[in-house]
Amino acid sequence: MLTQMIVDSHCHLDRLNLAAYDGNLDEAVAAAHARGIQQMLCIGISLENIPTVIDIARRYPGVVASVGVHPCDVKEGTASVEQLKTWAAQPKVVALGETGLDYHYETESKALQHESFAMHLHVGKEVGLPIVVHTREARADTLALIREHGSLEHSGVLHCFTEDWAMARAALDLNYYISISGIVTFKNAEQIREVVQQMPLDRLLVETDSPYLAPVPYRGKPNEPKYVREVAQFIADLRGMPLEQLAEITTTNFYRLFTRAEQYLPH
Repeated sequence: MLTQMIVDSHCHLDRLNLAAYDGNLDEAVAAAHARGIQQMLCIGISLENIPTVIDIARRYPGVVASVGVHPCDVKEGTASVEQLKTWAAQPKVVALGETGLDYHYETESKALQHESFAMHLHVGKEVGLPIVVHTREARADTLALIREHGSLEHSGVLHCFTEDWAMARAALDLNYYISISGIVTFKNAEQIREVVQQMPLDRLLVETDSPYLAPVPYRGKPNEPKYVREVAQFIADLRGMPLEQLAEITTTNFYRLFTRAEQYLPH
């Protein structure tokens, strides 16, 4: 029995496949709590879904929210500074994002992506919130924008990390955290495992990115927050430590980065 609780630092509760729970999100959240997941960070990605994400956080004691516009969603509408500040002031909002750069799926919107990412970084610095960063095939530009517009004090996290040690080390130098998803359990994910083995444990977070990227042995099935335990167990085994120790470290890291989140822990 796991005595130390775990935090799922990145999930999309509004997008979960709830077929196993007869469409009931209450039951999916309860299933996560039953496996030792004490809190979940539900991520906003677009102007359209942010109200839903904030509402989910308000409804569930074990859920907090991050609000922002994903780089693949900027063409449908980017947030203004005023919108970001308004969202940031909402109860249970603990971060800005998911923002960042994606040159894999989106090449035509690079300028919009840069503008949106810089805006999130500026507002995060101003209001004192960390940034949840998505980066894909945009390594140099992601780091350059963080250096130019970001904050060492109110830094952020590179979520669902899939890059190499050089990028991880550069992000760590910018006071960023690295979050590892179920991809680390995949057979072809040797590069990510090498990063996990080298990186300082005090900058490590774990996540599901559910409903995507379910870890082995659930790969190919709908992902959900309760499976962050499998991610944590795999990393604990990789680092040669008990699951309880890894859970304690990553949970401590979560509250060090997302400083607003601890006040919303379920009682």
